[in-house]
Amino acid sequence: MSDQTTPSEPAALYEKRGNVALITLNRPRALNAVNGALATAVGNHLEAANNDDDVRVVVITGAGRAFCAGADLKALAAGEDTSAEGHPEWGFAGYVQHWSAKPTIAAVNGFALGGGTELVLASDLAVVDEEAKLGLPEVKRGLFAAAGGVIRMQQQIPRKVALELALTGEPITAAQGKELGLVNRVAPAGTALEVALELAEIIAANAPVAVRESKAMIHRTANSPDWEDAAWDANRNALKVVFTSEDAMEGPRAFAEKRQPVWKGR
Repeated sequence: MSDQTTPSEPAALYEKRGNVALITLNRPRALNAVNGALATAVGNHLEAANNDDDVRVVVITGAGRAFCAGADLKALAAGEDTSAEGHPEWGFAGYVQHWSAKPTIAAVNGFALGGGTELVLASDLAVVDEEAKLGLPEVKRGLFAAAGGVIRMQQQIPRKVALELALTGEPITAAQGKELGLVNRVAPAGTALEVALELAEIIAANAPVAVRESKAMIHRTANSPDWEDAAWDANRNALKVVFTSEDAMEGPRAFAEKRQPVWKGR
């Protein structure tokens, strides 16, 4: 077996901090490389967060000095299934094709080339340690970024830049990622999780229904012309959901009463 965790050391950890769920990849000795156990644990934890009304934001990070080193090549060489048990549709790490209505934030604490970058691309927001690097080096090994890397990279940064990254396999720094719009915040060394949790708390303080529908609309219409009927139909549907919610009444009421709103998430 290639797994470098023991039965007492789960491949991924789950913790709730107020309204924020924290998922930690927990194979530090393997640089959090993804095997079946890790993918299953991450997928199950994300599903738990999705189904918990108290959770408003999800943060994913890595234990040790790496965020994620990609697929566990030893597991693959041994013929092991590295997908989430019972849920191959969740994709790489049980995450990259696993939709969450809650905002997701990648807290990139270290090494994140290849599959680690694909986890970043699959997240809504990214906070990256100033010393970490992002990139898709798969072509240097005769492979390609099949866990969404070549799909999402060109959706999130200029296409010619995406092509250069995908075709050369060369990495970029956190600062370069921020300049390109791939990274939201560059964190001082060793503070990526702290900064990500601060960002999560800002989001979690907002109305859950409004946040959920805002995220869904942005993703749903990302590649739609702003005059397309389908985009405006989706906008009207989201408007109805948000403006008929209890939170939509609570927000203005709290403002008028000069107090903090108490969100119910409905």
